[in-house]
Amino acid sequence: MRVSPGELPKALVPARLLLAEDDVELRSLIATSLREDGFEVVEVADGNALVDRLADAMAADGSLDGFDLVVSDIRMPGFSALEVMTGMRRMLFRTPVVLITAFGDAKTHERARRLGAARVFDKPFDVDELCAGVSERDGERCNVGL
Repeated sequence: MRVSPGELPKALVPARLLLAEDDVELRSLIATSLREDGFEVVEVADGNALVDRLADAMAADGSLDGFDLVVSDIRMPGFSALEVMTGMRRMLFRTPVVLITAFGDAKTHERARRLGAARVFDKPFDVDELCAGVSERDGERCNVGL
C-alpha cells in the first residue's frame, strides 16, 4: 500500500524550510547542514526572492503551510527579514521564523522578538547550534499532533 506525504504523521515527513541568505557560501553551508539533519531546504538569495517564494506558497494553497519554518538573514538586498515578518504577521501567518544577523544589537533583537521571531542567532554563529535551534522548532511541530 502506498501512502502519500499528506497522509503521514508530521513526525515522519521531513520539515520543509525556506532559507534566505545573501552570502552564497554561508547559505550553502547552512543548507547542507540542515539537509544532513534530515530537512528539506528551499534556498533563496535575497529578500525579494524570499517574498516571491512566500507569495508562490500562498498562491498555491492560500497559506504558508508549504513551509514549516523560515530561516533568514535579517539584512539582505531587497526586503529585510524584519520587513517580511511584518507582512507575514499582518496576514496572520504563524510560520515560525529563525533569524540570523551580523548586526545583532539590542534594538534589532527587540524588534525581532516583537515580530515573533522564534530565535535570533548573531553572526558568527556555530552552524550546529543553528541546526539544533531549527530541530527544536521542528520538534514542536511534530509534537503538536501527538
